[in-house]
Amino acid sequence: MKTGKLYLIPTPIGNNPVFPPLFFPLELLNTIDVFIVEELTTARRFLKSTGYSTHFDNVTFLVLNEQSKPEETGLFLPYILAGKNVGLMSEAGLPCIADPGAEAVRLAHSSGVEVVPLPGASSVFLALMASGANGQKFCFHGYLPIDKTARIRKIREIEKIARMNGESQIFMETPYRNEKLLESILASCKEDTHVSVSCDLLSDNQLIISDSVRNWKKLSKPDLHKRPAIFILFY
Repeated sequence: MKTGKLYLIPTPIGNNPVFPPLFFPLELLNTIDVFIVEELTTARRFLKSTGYSTHFDNVTFLVLNEQSKPEETGLFLPYILAGKNVGLMSEAGLPCIADPGAEAVRLAHSSGVEVVPLPGASSVFLALMASGANGQKFCFHGYLPIDKTARIRKIREIEKIARMNGESQIFMETPYRNEKLLESILASCKEDTHVSVSCDLLSDNQLIISDSVRNWKKLSKPDLHKRPAIFILFY
């Protein structure tokens, strides 16, 4: 029997559930009735917004997130080995980029399953595009340490790399800690280091500020509280 494929399905970012539009045919989405998702409600809302035709009573949703047990990662494999296509969806943006789906993809490769990435928007790469930072050399760190002392130490470490190597340093924070992170950056970094903050990308409230620490200190600080944001340090 021919095995199915694992499709990596991007979902929208921003406040419009159907923007950006799908960059792949809806017909492809309609061939899938097994999905690996981070959160069931969000996944159903996205599928409904696309015009997905299969009734949800006939769809299998496998939840894979940070709370999942290791043995749950491979629950999708029997469906693929039985010939079904499976879709892996992120909560927002591209699967496996700052997202727990990477383990499922790794397992698919080790099991000889074909993995098919589909195009879509990523807040990480949109922020890099809009920052003026080096797009040839960059490093994405995910989340920085929560502890203030460890966070400041990490900020100084990656600032040094940015200044020595010209490598853009990209990271993020839980939205309710954004403002404390920005405070730590401005208090720790040199005046001529550049800081880019991209917030609520592709939404009506999109905010992108990219400037030196010196000039950031002169600005009225933007309200970043509980707003999804990407931070970039560069020189």
